[in-house]
Amino acid sequence: MNLKLKLMAAAGALALATAGPASAQKAEDTMRIAFDRELESLDNYINTAREGIIVSRLVWDGLIYRNPQTNEYEGNLATDWEWVDEVTMDFTIREGISFHNGEPFDADDVVFTLNYVANPENPVTTQRNVNWIKSAEKLDNGKVRLHLKAPFPAALEYLSGPVVMYPNEYYAEVGPEGMGVKPVGTGPYKVAEVEPGQRFVFEKNENYFADSPKGQPSIGNLVIRTIQDPNTRLAELLSGGLDWIWRVPADQAERMVGRDEFTVVNASTMRIGYLYFDAIGRAGEGPLQDLKVRQAIAHAIDRQAIVDALVKGASEVVHSACFPSQFGCEQEVTQYEYDPEKAKALLAEAGYPDGFEIQFSAYRERPFAEAIIGNLKDVGITTDFGFYKYAALRDKIHAGEEPMSFMTWGSYSVNDVSAITSNFFKGLKDDYARDDEVMAWLEVGDTSVEPATRKINYSKALKKIADEVYWLPLWSYNVWYAFSPDIAFEPTADEIPRFFTATWK
Repeated sequence: MNLKLKLMAAAGALALATAGPASAQKAEDTMRIAFDRELESLDNYINTAREGIIVSRLVWDGLIYRNPQTNEYEGNLATDWEWVDEVTMDFTIREGISFHNGEPFDADDVVFTLNYVANPENPVTTQRNVNWIKSAEKLDNGKVRLHLKAPFPAALEYLSGPVVMYPNEYYAEVGPEGMGVKPVGTGPYKVAEVEPGQRFVFEKNENYFADSPKGQPSIGNLVIRTIQDPNTRLAELLSGGLDWIWRVPADQAERMVGRDEFTVVNASTMRIGYLYFDAIGRAGEGPLQDLKVRQAIAHAIDRQAIVDALVKGASEVVHSACFPSQFGCEQEVTQYEYDPEKAKALLAEAGYPDGFEIQFSAYRERPFAEAIIGNLKDVGITTDFGFYKYAALRDKIHAGEEPMSFMTWGSYSVNDVSAITSNFFKGLKDDYARDDEVMAWLEVGDTSVEPATRKINYSKALKKIADEVYWLPLWSYNVWYAFSPDIAFEPTADEIPRFFTATWK
């Protein structure tokens, strides 16, 4: 369905909803939620999708928690911690906590989890989240020592987010497959039912520990369904079949603002969009190995117009390969203004006066991708467009089958450049530039304990990435939320809806 038809359908759905939604399911104490993307697995360390991160915060806990309002680190499964030296941390483990299956939580679970994820032979999809961990050892029943491979000042960020603690006995029994369909954690919600690709049912953990910085869960049950079509999600919200949706298309959300039967909120996020270029030719020799071609594409895309017409909300054009608030995100980089005539001239200089055809792919926001395709066509670049599910596209990119793609990255909500720039430009599997200077600068930035040294080296790396157009950063993202007025819910800038803080009004 093209953009015009989608907007007409959304308008029609709104026009039909004269009676408003049925009240939220307060009587059954059940909040009904829709995600737009199917989860590959519920196992935190296998999943890379934003929805998986959200589920992770419901089901599991980390040693530390970063308060999303203050950005201060607070004790979670660990009551306190200290840096012994630049590569060693000691944690005091909280007592009296049990996993959802009754297995007691203790230092053995922490040591098991940290050593498991540190082993590159074990299936942890996003290695950047854990590859700084060397090993962990049990000092006594209440103390764990964590050894880092090198100084890594962002360790607390990762320990407060993607690095969650698993039950050693249960995981040894069921492995990633079992954890993927029947997860067990210490978190505020238990997984009660799983229908892969359809829905997940969570129930409140009545025994959640009182001192958790997350607070106590309030709503008794959460039912999360996968509904990929935005018009279907909206229709279900309007009819009362859902209580909460997000990623509402801007045009739909704007029509809903001011209606008493809904709460509609727009909030910025740490996610940015970008064009990935196969600058080293993994997909075979082609135009993208030429800097002038990459520069031409950068000048061909009218990013501001796409933000104004499609992305909307709190989004802004981004010029550096990171989110502006992240530590070390240098903003004084080469910028590529929209200039189709300059793009055509650069293509001619590169030997493509009549343009060329190239394979181009995306996994979300098809209208955004279509706008990019239109801009490229205006300068003579035609595309063979493929639209895939995220996992399929990610696998095709890793296999060297996609020369250029429209992608996004939310940094796992880690407010540090190491969570994005280093993931894509430090020689890992997502690095299609393989620039030795950039990799060296990022290594210093990732490991130095001196903030000034980190900033200097991140700045050098980000400036060269921009100069060479290894990426074309596009825009920051915002999210439109729409939910029943019976629900008290506050979005946060890290794009992690914390349903454990939601309450009935």
